[in-house]
This record gives sequence, C-alpha cells and structure tokens, in this order.
Amino acid sequence: MEKSRREFIKSTGAAALGGTLAFNIGMPQNSFAKNSDTLKVGLVGCGGRGTGAANQALNADDNVVLTAVADIFPDRMQTSLENLKKLHGDKVQADPEHQFIGFDGYKKLIESDVDVVLLATPPVFRPDHLTLAIESGKHVFCEKPMAVDAPGVRKVLDAAKKAKDKSLSLVSGFCWRYHSPKRETFGRVLDGEIGDVMTVYNTYNTGELWFRDRKSDWNEMQYKLRNWLYYNWLSGDHIAEQAVHSIDMMSWALGDRLPVRAVGTGGRQKRIDEKYGNVYDHFAIVYEYDDGAKGFHFSRQQKDCANSYAVDIAGTKGTCLVDCIRRKHEIVADGNKWRYREDGNDMYQQEHDELFASIRAGKPMNDGEWMAHSTMLALMGRMVAYTGQSVTWEEALNSDEVLSPSNEAIATAFEMGFDWPGKQPAVPGETKFF
Repeated sequence: MEKSRREFIKSTGAAALGGTLAFNIGMPQNSFAKNSDTLKVGLVGCGGRGTGAANQALNADDNVVLTAVADIFPDRMQTSLENLKKLHGDKVQADPEHQFIGFDGYKKLIESDVDVVLLATPPVFRPDHLTLAIESGKHVFCEKPMAVDAPGVRKVLDAAKKAKDKSLSLVSGFCWRYHSPKRETFGRVLDGEIGDVMTVYNTYNTGELWFRDRKSDWNEMQYKLRNWLYYNWLSGDHIAEQAVHSIDMMSWALGDRLPVRAVGTGGRQKRIDEKYGNVYDHFAIVYEYDDGAKGFHFSRQQKDCANSYAVDIAGTKGTCLVDCIRRKHEIVADGNKWRYREDGNDMYQQEHDELFASIRAGKPMNDGEWMAHSTMLALMGRMVAYTGQSVTWEEALNSDEVLSPSNEAIATAFEMGFDWPGKQPAVPGETKFF
C-alpha cells in the first residue's frame, strides 16, 4: 500500500535528521584531504546567511570541501572564511587564487571546478547568478527571495526548468519547508484533515532590523549595498525579503496553487528617515483564488509594536494554527485536537542534508517552480500595495517593470562612485503598474 504524504514526510525527515545530529560542528576537521568522491562547494555572498549556508553544507556530508568564495567586500569574505575555518578546519580549502572579489567573482567561481554553488547575495543578483550556475552544470542552493521583479522571476523559472533537464539539484532557502513540525502539520492539512482550505491568514510582524552607519571611505553605492535591505531594487522590499516566508507557508497550505488576483495596501508610517531608503514598513494584502478561497497577509517592520509570525488556516472541517514565535503547531477538526509534540529539527541544516543526499543518490531534487512562485506572490503583494490597484496573477507575472539597473551598471556605479537613486517611495493611487 502506498504511503500517505504524512508517513513519507515523517520517515524521510527522520532519516535525514539523524545524520544532522551526528555531526558535531564544534570539532573542526583538521586532517581532511580531497579525493575522487569529494564534492566541492563554492559560496557566492559571504554575509551572515551565506556563511551559515556554507557551514551547513560542510556539515551535510563527510566528504565536502569549500574550495571557492566570492563577494564584493574583502572584509566580509575574510570574516566568513575565518569563522568557517574555526568550525571546519581543513574542509575550508579556498586558497587566495579562489577568493574572488568583485561583481564578476561569481562567474570566476562558477568557472572553477566546484560541484555545488551556494547563492546568498542580495536578491537583485540572484536570477543572473542562478542562470549561469545551472547553465554551467552546477547543483545549487538558492536563498530566498529569488528575484526583486517579475522579469527576474521569469529568469528563475527558466533556470529551474533547465535544472530539471540537466538532472541538477536545486534547493531553495524557504527553510520552513524543511522543518519537521511544519512538514507534519501542513501534510495533515494537504491530506484533508481540516477539509477544503478556505482562508489563510499569515503574519510577519517584527521590529526594525540592522542598519550600518556610513563610513568615510564608502561611496554612495557602497553605502547602499551595505544597507541593501532598505532599497527595493536590491531587496524587493521587506514583503519579499523577509515576509515572503509567511506568504510561502500560505501557498503551501493552499497546495501551491496560484491566486486569480490580489489587492492590498501598505506604506511608510514609522521608518520615514532617509536612511531607510524607499521601502515600506507595513503591508496588508488579500489574495483571491478561483474556488473562493482567500489568503490574507499582514506584515510590519516597526519598532515597539506587537509581533506576530504565524499562519492561521480555516477549512470546511476545522482549523490549523502554525505559530513560529510560540513554536505551536495544532489542528482542531471534528471535535478533536492534535498538536505536534516532538522535538523540531534544524531546518537550515535539513535543507543541505537533503541537497547533498540527493546529489549522492543521483536523484536530483528541484524546488524551482514553487520557490519562484512564492517569490512572485510576495512581489505581487508589493505591486498592489505600491499602486493601490487590483492586479491579476497573469498581469503580475508578465509585468515588464525592471526595478533595478543591470548588474553591470551596479558594478560600474560601485567602482566609479556613481549613485543609483532608484525611485522615490511609492504612493498608492499615483504609482503606476507596469
């Protein structure tokens, strides 16, 4: 008899988790030597998330080494390498000739003999980096979000299809999809435990994030790239850069089907200082589906306000709550209450465990289509909030608006000291949809 979705998720998740727990990252591998079975990893983007991804990749398989790194900031690269060497010793083998500084560093890294590429730069660069990695036959871990505009999403969809054609593994940074409690909970929802899903209310309400004060030797583009969160042409705005996690879980609960249209609002109430660039500090979006179901999204980045990071699902036979702050996963249906009571796993590590296991087994996994669609859902939310208009899925996905200059233009501005001011903060009812 074929296993149910829940049984499959539980069995495969538990097997992979066992490998995760067996590895002690506090014990560096000080005598590691490459051999014919060694998988070579390259890291593009050496910030905190990129360093974390490299750490997890090196933990995921006993025979993995980091052989190349790329970034535009030498200080960030060196900090990353120092931290990784403390954890992994000789598994970090990126010699000076394979430490690529500059906007073309990703090309040089991909041209090297790496087998797996970790993409963790600001999102604006992701579509081009992913496209080249897949065209060059590399397996990829791709952080979220995957793009900042619809043309970028379409590039990602094309790359995902090519990855399938080439039998390459492509794993996304939507980490909750690799979290055991959520796999079990959403598995039950998708198996019909609460009936047909009719509404999904999801939140991502947090405080303010980091900001890096300007240094005297930074030109305008260097300053903006150090503070990329606050420029929608670099980050996609916070609905795409952060709140997309909750939107992705909404889509997961709805079986990853696509909405018919969306409408919403948003703005800047508290983060109005010039240092916050042109992004909003709150969004409220309604996604409408062809069967009458609706998804409600609310996100906020405002200091000293109530926080919420949850997905509340209502079906025809019951309800489901996933609360990421309280670590609560429960379903109420037919008068019965179920709650996930087992220990959770390290979802970030799980992503890489499954990626490297798929490569070893010759059974490529591909998150490409749904990860691109989840990114597009967030960008669609931004579009309707910025413009104040109702927009269909087809209109959003086929939008011709390019939010940022080309990667080459950004590189030139960075090196020559030019500025790219970008657009002023959007004004609903005045900002046009393209």
